Amino acid sequence: MRVYIGSDHAGFDLKAALISHLRGGGFKVVDVGPASYQPTDDYPGYCLETGRRVVADHGSLGIVIGGSGNGEQIAANKVTGIRAALAWNLQTAQLAREHNDANVVSIGARMHDEATAISFVDAFLSTPFSHDPRHQRRIDQVAAYEADPVDQTLPES
Repeated sequence: MRVYIGSDHAGFDLKAALISHLRGGGFKVVDVGPASYQPTDDYPGYCLETGRRVVADHGSLGIVIGGSGNGEQIAANKVTGIRAALAWNLQTAQLAREHNDANVVSIGARMHDEATAISFVDAFLSTPFSHDPRHQRRIDQVAAYEADPVDQTLPES
């Protein structure tokens, strides 16, 4: 499986550790950047590009990393077709894939030690989507809105 990974300065060291770990596990890892530590860089470009590459490469997954992971998740989710989830514990990493068929995981490098962050990524990459009809229905509703936000009706309350 191909995995695209992008970060900002806050996630740079964790990105390097994840690349080494994943390549050691047989994943085809593409480093989306940055190529070198830049203490004043901005995360949106790296996260948007990670998302664009995941969408263009069917069957691939992505990882975005920053200080908290919040902004990185938000940026990646601006790419049509991306379902990025912030993993803040093992269960959220697994459920992102199992229930939401997330294709990008966001990690806060300042929130977790390296071993914990690696465990989140391993869980995310190894958990399959359940294909439960109720989860697929919800994913389809979000995708429909993404495709045409004007022509969507709200559920009855």
